Amino acid sequence: MQLGEKYKVTIDKITNLGLGLSRIDNFVVFTQNVCPGDEVEIKIDKINKHYANGSVVEIIKPSPHRVKPFCPMQKICGACQIQYIDYEYQLELKQKIVQETMDKIGGLDIKIPSPEPSPQIKNYRHKIQYPISQTKNSGRILAGYYKPSSHEIVNIKYCPIQPEICDDIIEYIRENAPIYKISGYNEVKHTGDLRHVVIRHSSYNNTNLIVLVVNDTKISSKYLNFAQNLSEKFKEISGVCINFNNKKTNVILGNETQCLCGADYIIEKILDKKFIIGAETFFQVNPKSAENIFKYVKNYIAENFKNPTILDAYAGISAFGICVSDISKKVVSIEENMKSVELAKQSAQLNKINNIEFNSGDAGKFLSNEKRKFDVIILDPPRKGCTTESLDSALKLSSNTIIYVSCNPATLARDLKYLKDKGAKIKSIQPFDMFCHTYHIENAAIITL
Repeated sequence: MQLGEKYKVTIDKITNLGLGLSRIDNFVVFTQNVCPGDEVEIKIDKINKHYANGSVVEIIKPSPHRVKPFCPMQKICGACQIQYIDYEYQLELKQKIVQETMDKIGGLDIKIPSPEPSPQIKNYRHKIQYPISQTKNSGRILAGYYKPSSHEIVNIKYCPIQPEICDDIIEYIRENAPIYKISGYNEVKHTGDLRHVVIRHSSYNNTNLIVLVVNDTKISSKYLNFAQNLSEKFKEISGVCINFNNKKTNVILGNETQCLCGADYIIEKILDKKFIIGAETFFQVNPKSAENIFKYVKNYIAENFKNPTILDAYAGISAFGICVSDISKKVVSIEENMKSVELAKQSAQLNKINNIEFNSGDAGKFLSNEKRKFDVIILDPPRKGCTTESLDSALKLSSNTIIYVSCNPATLARDLKYLKDKGAKIKSIQPFDMFCHTYHIENAAIITL
C-alpha cells in the first residue's frame, strides 16, 4: 500500500465512529461517507502502524442501502454522518455496533435487539448549538456546523433535522447582528463578539429559548437592544439570554448566564410530566425518542416492583426521578450542577410531586457516603461513564436492580463488564435511536443482583 495511491475496495462494515471499514491485503482502511456493500475507489491519505485512512474517489457500485440524503449539505456538514443510508438499515448497523462493542469490550454473552426507532427522523433535534464567525472581506456573519475534522464553519441556511423556526431565527440573527454592531467571533485571533448561538426548542408548546454566547464579560446596550428586537420579531421566542465566555477554549458555554428579556427557560413535556429547562441544563436533544426511554424504564420498574425506593444518580434536572415518582415510595436524586438541581425542584413543584429528595454534589462521592439501600438505582452518567468507585457503591446500595442509561456503547460495555465481574447479572440491553442519521446510539441496560 502506498500513500496517495488509488485502490478499489468493498466496504465491509461501519465502525462505532461511523467510518467505513475495508481491507487492502488484510490491512484495515477507514473511509468516511461510505456504506457497507459499497464498491468504491479510494485514495490513501494517511498510513498508520495498524490502519490507514482513505477518501472516496468514486462510488463504482453503490450499496442497495445507499439513498440520496434529504439535506443538500450532508457531505460537507459534520452533523449527520450517515444520512445517505436508509433509515431501517441505519438501525440495523447501530444494533451491530452495540452488539460488537458488548462482545469485544464487555465480553458479554447477550443478544442486542433492534434499536427502538426515533418517532421523528426529521425536525427532531431540539437543542441547536451553532458556532458563529465572520468573513474577512464582506463582514458577513456565518452560522452553522463545522466541516468534519475541522473548525471551518459550514454556513447553514436550512437544516432538516431541527425545527424550521430555528432556521428562521438563525437567519435573522445572521442578517441583523451587524446592524447592532455585534461582530462574529474569530477563533484564531480570539476577537469579535458572538461565539455561538444556542437554541432550546420545546416540542410541547413550540417556544424557543435563545442563548447568545459572547466573547465578553458584561452586558452592553447592543446586546440588550438586539435581544429585545429578536424577541419582538418572533412570537415563538420565550426569552433571550446572554452567556459570557471570554476564554480561549473549545467549551461552548461560560460559567455565567443572564436573561436579557423574557423567560430564562422553556417547558418540555415527557409522558405526563412537565420539565423546566434552562440555558445551561442538560436535557435530551430528541424529546420524542427520550420519551421512549423514560417509558421503558418506568414500565420495567412498575412491572417488577411495588412502591419501590429509587436512587436517581447523575440526575440532571431529575427527569428519570420525576417520571417514576408516581410509581415510587420515594426517589432520592443526586446531581452536581446546582442550576439543574434548582430547576428539578421547580419541575417537581410544577408537577405537584412531593416524594423526591434532591441532593447537590458529586454523584460518586454521594454514592460512597450513602448508607440507605434502594430497590432500584438509575445511573445516567456522561459519556465517560462511571468510576469504579461509583459502580462499587451502586452494587453496595442496590438491593435488587441497577438501570444504566448511556449514550456511549464503549464506556457502557466497560462498566457492564466490571459489574458482571463483581457478580451482577446483565439481564438486557435495549438501544434507542436518539440521534438519527449519526453513528451515536443510546442504550438502557437492566442489571440485577
